[in-house]
Amino acid sequence: MQKPVATPGTLGEAVPQEAFAPAPAGIHWPTLLAALLIMVMCTLDPRWLARPSGTADHLLASFLFLAMSAGFVRGVGFIPRWWLWRWLFSGWTCALWLVLAALAKWLH
Repeated sequence: MQKPVATPGTLGEAVPQEAFAPAPAGIHWPTLLAALLIMVMCTLDPRWLARPSGTADHLLASFLFLAMSAGFVRGVGFIPRWWLWRWLFSGWTCALWLVLAALAKWLH
């Protein structure tokens, strides 16, 4: 005779971690393409990361590399479990860093 199976969350029963795991994700093409474009542009012509005077624009480089990092992590389909990492490596955060990079480039 089989033992009855309790549903997750029944009083006194442990809830398995799989119940809280995010759904599996596939490749997120917009963020992956943004990350690849940033990587190729900054590799082929690093002058994109310079001010008109020729000095390095560290603020612009930081925003672009943060966007590239978020784009690669979310683009390959990885979604972290912890809410802070999930937010930092989301597609929306990638877009936010790109907007801030555009503003930094426009202001200099």
